[in-house]
Amino acid sequence: MKKILYIGNKLQNKSSNLSSIHTLGQLLENEGFTMYYASSKSNRALRLLDMVLTFFRRAFSVEVVLIDTYSTYNFYYALIISQLCRVFNVDYISSLNGGNLPARLTKHPIMSGMIFNNSKCNVSPSEYLMSSFKHYGYNNVKHIPNTLNIEKYKYIEKEFTCPKLLWVRSFSKIYNPQLAIKVLKLLKETYPNAQLCMVGPDSDGSLKEVKDLALSLNVGVKITGKLTKQEWIMLAQDYNIFINTTNFDNTPLSVIEAMALGLPVISTNVGGMPFLIENQYNGILVEPNDEVQMVEAIIKIFNNDIQRNQIINNARLKAEEFDWQKVKKLWIDVL
Repeated sequence: MKKILYIGNKLQNKSSNLSSIHTLGQLLENEGFTMYYASSKSNRALRLLDMVLTFFRRAFSVEVVLIDTYSTYNFYYALIISQLCRVFNVDYISSLNGGNLPARLTKHPIMSGMIFNNSKCNVSPSEYLMSSFKHYGYNNVKHIPNTLNIEKYKYIEKEFTCPKLLWVRSFSKIYNPQLAIKVLKLLKETYPNAQLCMVGPDSDGSLKEVKDLALSLNVGVKITGKLTKQEWIMLAQDYNIFINTTNFDNTPLSVIEAMALGLPVISTNVGGMPFLIENQYNGILVEPNDEVQMVEAIIKIFNNDIQRNQIINNARLKAEEFDWQKVKKLWIDVL
């Protein structure tokens, strides 16, 4: 099997969730690939330095470099490593992870071209990003969805007597966590005993803003901080609605996991979400930053048993499409 150098944010701290380098990297190891990684450094400058040093240590003994590419400051990590690959004639694959990457294509066309025109392949986890890249003239794009081991996600029937909302993401402005608090406040006008649990690390100080808003609106919310995958899967058994409040998105694994667990998903209609969720069929889409629409969708789910069960069943079938046993063939072909 091939040797692969995987460049991305392999962080192990309290302020970051697991990223694709953790999940995909382990899955590829399980398939027999030899994997080398960079970087787990928390400090951005040290992380970049570690990526560069690891490139020079490993790049000439591997067959390909796999680079996670995001739309935020991590975009520049991908730019630097990809250009090192070009200079030293090392094949690389760009794995597109940023839901706001189309904005990068618009604002920084030259730097984007330097990365994406010269990669052996640009792997997109969503049809949304793939179509966006093709719109900008990038034809070396292959769709390989985010993946999970479906056997680890047991479907459990829920009780729908009172809304118990679950939110799983990092506390970051782009994910608009404050909307979840506003939703709970409004929902309590119809369901006074409604609950909200928010799971995830604080990435940019948004957690304090969420707590302050909850205090000012006088609503109680359970905030767990960062949990392991198994911990939040177990926690999900106690909740019956999954809300996704983001302003930018790609194809978040947490939403796919919620669909697998039997949680009806209500999400903002942004980025790659309409490519994952067919509105009213396997989930419900609402306009971004609109607590009224989201609350109306939650109430509708509770008042319509037939549609709710159809959405839950269709969502589980959709999630099964992302099982590693199906997706791994696509990765092996590319690699």
